[in-house]
Amino acid sequence: MIKCPYCSREARLVTGNVIYPHKPALSAKYFWQCVPCDAYVGCHARNLKYGNDGTVPLGRLANRELRKAKSLAHVYFDKIWQKGHASRLMAYQWLAAKMGLSREECHIGLFDVERCHQVIRLSREFLEGVRA
Repeated sequence: MIKCPYCSREARLVTGNVIYPHKPALSAKYFWQCVPCDAYVGCHARNLKYGNDGTVPLGRLANRELRKAKSLAHVYFDKIWQKGHASRLMAYQWLAAKMGLSREECHIGLFDVERCHQVIRLSREFLEGVRA
């Protein structure tokens, strides 16, 4: 059972055509959704070898504000490894150390708005430092 962090109601499992009716490629994927809060989260791809039936959430349910913050956090943070300043793994290790988190806890999908803003700030500072 997945609970909404905003209202504590049970989230419901839906397919992508409910969340993204205009994106047919997502129609078969699963999402957890809380309609009253306009909050949802996608699920990891199905992998029965590891006991994942396709309903394991990628992170926490996110409302519009948090989805926007996560998206912006990825825009800045992903540049660090996409532009070759570090491998993806090294970038996450750096971010975890800067945020005082373990590597396992350092996942933008798990962050709240405040932590996403911290990711944005740290990533911007890093990127500005490599340009200087």
